[in-house]
Amino acid sequence: MGEQILKGAIDLHLHAGPDVRERKLTYLEAALQAKEAGMKAILIKSHSTITADIASLIQPLVTDISVLGGVALNYPLGGLNPRAVEAALRLGAKQIWMPTLSSANQYRYERKKGGITILTREGKLKKEVMEILEIISQRDVILSTGHLSQNEIVVLVKEARKEKIQKILITHPDHHLIAMPLEVQKQLAREGVLFDRCFPTRRTCVLNVEEMAKRIREVGVMSSILTSDFGQPENPFPVDGLKSYIEKLIQLGLSEQEIDQMVRINPEKLLNLA
Repeated sequence: MGEQILKGAIDLHLHAGPDVRERKLTYLEAALQAKEAGMKAILIKSHSTITADIASLIQPLVTDISVLGGVALNYPLGGLNPRAVEAALRLGAKQIWMPTLSSANQYRYERKKGGITILTREGKLKKEVMEILEIISQRDVILSTGHLSQNEIVVLVKEARKEKIQKILITHPDHHLIAMPLEVQKQLAREGVLFDRCFPTRRTCVLNVEEMAKRIREVGVMSSILTSDFGQPENPFPVDGLKSYIEKLIQLGLSEQEIDQMVRINPEKLLNLA
């Protein structure tokens, strides 16, 4: 692949600013860097605001690359807020994340009380979550699981399938706060779910790069998508991180065809960019 390693690639998960958290680069810089690398698309994520409208403002300034956004259903957006989902979709959102930093699972991980759960005390999806699933089912967009717990994810996927939602993406299943077991991932993969496999760092992931390569082979490249999840000041730029990730996986034995499946073909299908 050489210098063309990112040509046509798509990063479905990166962060930029302005944001309530410090970021390494702006939304425009993220788009320009991705364009310079020959990428086909990026999807920008914020834990605190809709990014679909931001993407639409950036797009006219950057040609030959698709700049896309979504919404994460955290406290700043009203939590499990169907109206926020409707607004984001009207603004062109391509990905809807369940709660991330505001999730009860995140709060437990940080040893805090509170947070948002999608389940009732009886273990069923809350009424507002069912309404959100109904809204998403009427639009051809991605439902992502955010920072939900493993149990919440399993229940959500089951109900999402009942609602005929076709595009379900498990957000970094090997993150410390989720740590989804291999067998659960295999079962979800058999159900047609895809996995957002972000660059594994020691701070965020229970796997190192070598173990991630093995996990990808065990669960399958057809259900895996490679993303950076970068944009934090302490990490490389998203473009550099994704490039390094791909290079490391190739060194570990994944073929260029397998990389192509995970960084181009699979995300293209989710975004209808094929």
